[in-house]
Amino acid sequence: MKPTHFFWRAVPPVLTCALGTILLACHQSQPPVVKRYPFTGRIVAIDSHSHSAIIDGDKIPGFMDAMTMSYTIKPGSALNQLAPGDSISAEVVVVQPDNKNENAAPDYWLENMKVTSHGKPAVAPNALHTPSPGEDIPDFSFTNQDGGKVSLRQFRGKVVFVTFIYTRCPFPDFCPRMSSNFYEIYKQIQVAPALAGGPLARAELLSISFDPEHDTPKVLRDYGFSVAHTHDPQLFRRWQFVVPRKDELSKLEEFFALTVKPENGLITHNLSTAVIGGDGKIVSWYHGGDWQVSDLIKDASDAVARKS
Repeated sequence: MKPTHFFWRAVPPVLTCALGTILLACHQSQPPVVKRYPFTGRIVAIDSHSHSAIIDGDKIPGFMDAMTMSYTIKPGSALNQLAPGDSISAEVVVVQPDNKNENAAPDYWLENMKVTSHGKPAVAPNALHTPSPGEDIPDFSFTNQDGGKVSLRQFRGKVVFVTFIYTRCPFPDFCPRMSSNFYEIYKQIQVAPALAGGPLARAELLSISFDPEHDTPKVLRDYGFSVAHTHDPQLFRRWQFVVPRKDELSKLEEFFALTVKPENGLITHNLSTAVIGGDGKIVSWYHGGDWQVSDLIKDASDAVARKS
């Protein structure tokens, strides 16, 4: 029997060198950089479903200014001790992408949550408005993927699924996930008999960009074709991709509880999705991305049933 080390002696020197180079390169790959910052703030609202809370946060030196926004809480069970109005302390954990993902924005969440005092729920000076069922939608106006003008008022009499995206978003669990879910909704209301010919026969979808400087009509049109896996312009009869004027963006963000922060060429943001009834009122609103397609379909179908 040949000695077991014969194979290793038979490896060509060039291959041995290449293997060594690959191993060295692997060792030189830098892992993500994790930073921690002390955090204090006040609880505005809690979403147990997405393990997150909207918090009126104080300034975090070296990271961000005072801002009211949504934070993921880890572990999710820590939410059980929180209530709107509570003052809290915690640590913001910020994970910077490794050197292979230069265009990726950092990920962040809160850990080591402690309640420092209890208080009555109050709207903080810079707190986000949260859309409530039955609330009237302002008549926001947009430019769509064809360069046409669109306003929310023109959708009266129809149920509208609304979500917010920007076309350059690189985070799989953010805009790409919202667009993928909306594509599923689009398919269902197109082909499912109970929807296409039933209560959601007149339903439409609206993907709203909060990046008016980059997301031109052409960019939105190409993006729409990409996420819907088609180049058929009939797509836009029921699913439009729109962008507001830059000077109206802040009002849109305020109403739909959006936090949008340009950062290193990308945009750090939260998620906001809503169902609007044919009367122009909020049917349901979800912050975060843990909702299911079936949730929105049910909300819309129930809204139509109540009006019939």
